[in-house]
Amino acid sequence: MLDSQIVREIKDGNVQLFAELMKRYQRKIFVFIYRMLKSSHLEMMAEDLCAETFYKAYRSLRSFRELDASFSTWLYTIARNTVLSELRKQKNGTLSLDEAGLSPAAPPEYVPEQSLLRSERASMVRAAINNLPEKQRTALILREYEQMDYQEIAAILGQTVSSVKSLLFRARVSVRSQLEPYVVNAPLDEHEGMKTR
Repeated sequence: MLDSQIVREIKDGNVQLFAELMKRYQRKIFVFIYRMLKSSHLEMMAEDLCAETFYKAYRSLRSFRELDASFSTWLYTIARNTVLSELRKQKNGTLSLDEAGLSPAAPPEYVPEQSLLRSERASMVRAAINNLPEKQRTALILREYEQMDYQEIAAILGQTVSSVKSLLFRARVSVRSQLEPYVVNAPLDEHEGMKTR
């Protein structure tokens, strides 16, 4: 059953089907929220904010219009707004990517020094991303880690597709320029098996 069909059934009174939507999206929404909270050291709140997101979605489902956006886009928008609201309450507006998503495990054939270099590079990338403005950071998370298309990101951020492309371009240029002073020899990095985006 498609999300839109489930939503229609729920609106027609079959509220038990909301559990199916939760089953489909709970893990994705939790990971998204966790990544947004990580650098603020508030990741322990991810489960609560995930539950709050689904509660808000359930309460607002009657006003959801599938002609305006897909259910998943609408749900991610609620999740993003819930996190931003909480961060404002905490008076800490920094968002970040989940460390696990940025630090690939080192293959056993690499010596510890190479693993350490990789870990340091991942830390620098995280720091560079944490310095991005909120919209650029969120767009980058949604595109690179949630694998969303431009249309979905635009709907979540309340921007046009061209604005999203511009945000992503500026985010990538900013990250690259922040990391430039630390990149000494790119061909050597590639030779060592370090992947560059």
